[in-house]
Amino acid sequence: MAMRNASRVEADAEEEEHFGPQPISRLEQCGISSSDIKKLEDGGFHTMEAVAYAPKKELLHIKGISEAKADKILTEAAKMVPMGFTTATEFHQRRAEIIQISTGSKELDKLLQGGIETGSITEMFGEFRTGKTQLCHTLAVTCQVKHTFFFFLSTLKDYFYSGRTH
Repeated sequence: MAMRNASRVEADAEEEEHFGPQPISRLEQCGISSSDIKKLEDGGFHTMEAVAYAPKKELLHIKGISEAKADKILTEAAKMVPMGFTTATEFHQRRAEIIQISTGSKELDKLLQGGIETGSITEMFGEFRTGKTQLCHTLAVTCQVKHTFFFFLSTLKDYFYSGRTH
């Protein structure tokens, strides 16, 4: 148990290093010379993120940075900075994993293009006594019968006051 906690602490510490701006000096670990890093700093780039998100053309405006160097710098920076880009294939695979949960009403499912999607937040609003709570309770039962888990959050302050249960 203690060993697992120690490895978790190490993993958390390692993960923390990847959050927040990273100094541009980390490019030295990737084989970029310190003189090229100095040129980038003189050109206004002080973090890995600034370099990773910069267009190649902007790096080429820096004196002493050739096209080959710019390509290498951008490649190495992109490896160290999570860019947040997703390929169409990855996006398609994620969409294929989404389950449509039936609301119990064929017409409402049709309006929602198949039901309520898993992995997303669905908000319902409207006048009181229009069936919002009933729909949520129906979904809770439907989910637990077929899929085991359901999360229902009501933001109403007096949601379960005693006078409502009569």
